[in-house]
Amino acid sequence: MLETGKKRGPKTDNPKTHKMGIKLDEKSKRILDAYCEQEKVSGAEAIRRGISRLEPDLKK
Repeated sequence: MLETGKKRGPKTDNPKTHKMGIKLDEKSKRILDAYCEQEKVSGAEAIRRGISRLEPDLKK
């Protein structure tokens, strides 16, 4: 039995504390699914990688 207040899963130095819901068109979903299959990653990981690629475009 789980103790109250205990978190499940592995410990991490980078907890994922923000949850988002999105809608995708058919083309975007196909691209995401193909990437996930190719790279053997989850959809969430693929989206995080895509977001990281946006950082160089930010105006400082």
